[in-house]
Amino acid sequence: MNWDALLEPLSRLCVGTPRRAEPLRRYTTLRVGGPAALFYKTQDLEEFARISCWAHQNGVPLFIIGHGSNILVSDKGIPALVLYNACRRVSIGELTYAETGVPFQELFLETAQAGLSGLEFAVGIPGTLGGALVSNAGAYRSNIADLLVEIDLVSAGVRQRVPPEWMQFAYRDSRLRRPDAPPTSLLAVRLRLKPDCRRAILQRAREFQRQRILKQPSEASAGSFFKNVYDRTLAERLPNLPAPLREAGVVPAGYLIEACGLKGYAIGGACVSRKHANFLINRGWATARDFERLAQHIERVVYETFGVRLEREVLRVGDWEGIEEMP
Repeated sequence: MNWDALLEPLSRLCVGTPRRAEPLRRYTTLRVGGPAALFYKTQDLEEFARISCWAHQNGVPLFIIGHGSNILVSDKGIPALVLYNACRRVSIGELTYAETGVPFQELFLETAQAGLSGLEFAVGIPGTLGGALVSNAGAYRSNIADLLVEIDLVSAGVRQRVPPEWMQFAYRDSRLRRPDAPPTSLLAVRLRLKPDCRRAILQRAREFQRQRILKQPSEASAGSFFKNVYDRTLAERLPNLPAPLREAGVVPAGYLIEACGLKGYAIGGACVSRKHANFLINRGWATARDFERLAQHIERVVYETFGVRLEREVLRVGDWEGIEEMP
């Protein structure tokens, strides 16, 4: 694709100036990633929708990025128009309207101050609302999907409002994470929240935040790298698994990784956190290839030890040709 030739028609749709070959490591929490073929930051929802429709209708590959907290971008970058979504207008109420570029934690704070409950689990989750939707973010037995009423989006070049069922939500999953997903830009949502005592809401959130601080590393990471395993048979045969998890048939990915002796294991600048084994951290000089090799090593060792194939929570994006399988 002739990216230079696309600059002029794209510029006519934009208030600001699109850029070529913008390094994406600046926009990911793992601090890795090569360049975007084209890059533009949008703060206006109508502009966001307009550019998305144009890209879909003209066959221009489009990738939306927010805080970059749940992605592993290839060292080769992303051969697409990368739109940085900074659309963050909100209107707070029992039926809350929010644009998808709003930071997830900021949205919680605004709703909590208004005495509205439902988003307490968002405390400490570093991404935007859009990223939370794509991966059905959640914690402490809550998920963003449970709060949704309606989604404003552009899909396959058409702007439409759809019910939550359109997203086909599952545990840390939606249709937009799947290989056959239609090109889609999530613009805004309406969420149903419940009135509650503001002090009680903030107290619950403080407890969640306390637990995160105790468990999670401070180094650059993408959050939980692998999904937890739902396997009652496996849970019942793990002697040291806490009873509540055994009864629920849930095995944390970090438990399996730690049981394999992989805490602190490193490849290049990528390392398994010693604080929480499901966090892969950047020691300061990691490449995306380091993280991919480390993730594959973990997957292989956990499978050889427990017969379990870990599924990734972090999405691998960009051009990975030639480095699909690594020794």
